[in-house]
Amino acid sequence: MTQEITRDLIADRLGTVKYDRFLLYLMGPYKSFNLNYVLTDEERQNVSVGDLPGPLRKLFQNEDIIDEAEALLRRLQGTLRTDPEVNAFLAVDIDIETDEIDAVTQSIEYARCANATVFIVPFLGHNFGVGEEAGSILENVAETHADRIVFVHEANVTSEMIRSARARWDLRIETYETEAELIDTVRRFVVTTMNRERFGELDHLD
Repeated sequence: MTQEITRDLIADRLGTVKYDRFLLYLMGPYKSFNLNYVLTDEERQNVSVGDLPGPLRKLFQNEDIIDEAEALLRRLQGTLRTDPEVNAFLAVDIDIETDEIDAVTQSIEYARCANATVFIVPFLGHNFGVGEEAGSILENVAETHADRIVFVHEANVTSEMIRSARARWDLRIETYETEAELIDTVRRFVVTTMNRERFGELDHLD
């Protein structure tokens, strides 16, 4: 039987915080950049990096940067779980196998269940994998959840996906130059969303 993704399921798989029913889904490109999602271990041992297309070649050349993309999300998650004490989570925290529910479908359902969803796009030297997954999610949830979504990208990231998101879905777009700016931007968005729920501008999610 396929696992049903619900708010209760998500909350039950996360630690306790003050506002444990305020679910904040943090999404970034680190899984799309993980070589394990592109090549098997055997293929990685045998492949000639110089023969790969540019985007894949950069994956091999920037593994430390890829690891840092996940670490950035984890630091942001920890900060927001401390202040303002909301239930910030990454997709991997819910621990549903992708052979049971594919990764994009999981992300769509997490965004539907979340009180707020934040797309974080750091500069990794290229934008491989960012637009396709983000676009799939927005295509499914933006019409009903646009007020609960923000797209925050590092100032030197450029992408047609980012440019079109504002026009197509009237999506809120923010930029940051430092990690401190990123934290402040996301925290403001979360607090604003919490207040909009509290005062009835947005439906209160149980």
